[in-house]
Amino acid sequence: MPNPLEHSEQRGAIEELVRRIPGFHGYLERAYRRESDSLLRQHLAERLEHAKRSLEGETRALADSAQLDLLPQFDRVRGRLDKIIGRLRGAMRGYSGVFDLVRIDEGVLDTIYAHDLALAEKIEDVVKRFEAGSRSAAPTAASVSELLGQLDEVDHACDKRDEILKGLV
Repeated sequence: MPNPLEHSEQRGAIEELVRRIPGFHGYLERAYRRESDSLLRQHLAERLEHAKRSLEGETRALADSAQLDLLPQFDRVRGRLDKIIGRLRGAMRGYSGVFDLVRIDEGVLDTIYAHDLALAEKIEDVVKRFEAGSRSAAPTAASVSELLGQLDEVDHACDKRDEILKGLV
């Protein structure tokens, strides 16, 4: 998973040269932070896409074995995954660009990074649960309900991220 604070340290000779131009250093640092923020969210969305593919395999297995009772819950899980993936891909960037109308404060940015790392851990827990579920026995209504609870936590974390960026927290 990309670390936003280390992303700017991996630069080439031309970028090092350009950083020496007065006033340009801060611009590059902001650009690196914007890119890191975007990379992290894309990575998390891809991890959830991977989990969604394993869910589709389990859904097919349930349908093939005529265990249709859990299919509506699996549809809810799929819907929540789609919602969270869309929110991650379309989320507001954590750092404002040079010409952006809304500016993000450095303190808020640090809060966002800490929050995004916690969000990444929650998403990794969800992905691990999908991976473990595909290797274990048949899913139960209780296990799918617990998974929906985990996805609700991730969705609420996305809500909190938006609130932090809007200055509501």
